[in-house]
Amino acid sequence: MLAATEPSTWNLAEWGTIAASYFLGAIPFGLLLTRALRGVDLREMGSGNIGATNAMRALGRWWGYVAFLLDFAKGWVPVYLLASLATPQFEDPLVIQVACGTAAVLGHCFPVYLGFKGGKGVSTAAGAIMAIDPFVLLAGSLVWIVTLQLSHFVGLASILMGVAFPFAAWWRHSSEPVFVGGTGLLTLLILVRHRSNIANMLAGTEPRSGSRRAGRESDSHG
Repeated sequence: MLAATEPSTWNLAEWGTIAASYFLGAIPFGLLLTRALRGVDLREMGSGNIGATNAMRALGRWWGYVAFLLDFAKGWVPVYLLASLATPQFEDPLVIQVACGTAAVLGHCFPVYLGFKGGKGVSTAAGAIMAIDPFVLLAGSLVWIVTLQLSHFVGLASILMGVAFPFAAWWRHSSEPVFVGGTGLLTLLILVRHRSNIANMLAGTEPRSGSRRAGRESDSHG
């Protein structure tokens, strides 16, 4: 049997599922909620980010949670549901799952609807990882909580959570290089999307969680 792990062997169903994952991931739910509820552009408020953290500042805690769950679902749905619609003869279903999850995160970070200017991808990446292995997400979440409690830097907590993902994936799935490699790529993307946070921390200008400057200069969950 021809292994369908090579993209050149994929058919329209596989590529269509990946494309659908991208377009779902590109839906800017935080921006849409803010426009619907307040009639304003989220990109012109707070940090200017379209993600859940900035939506929480604009709409309040509970609507911020709604934005987070929607962004989270943009990663979970493609991996858990859309990937099952593809019909490749994969020896390892993680191939199409990782492809769909990566496409969804790229959609959130580079949405075609907004001129490819999107969020930071943390919530959507978490949803994608949750659909494959909740324990990998749990490990990353514990790193996030501990880092935030010790440093009070939300950006640093999100960065280290991203770094923890491939290590947790390797610990749980050392024989699945596709998943380990996929989480590694997500980590690189999270690092790139948080480069402004990294620069601010190195310069000593990154606001800590709860500070008055945090709402205007720092954003991480988006």
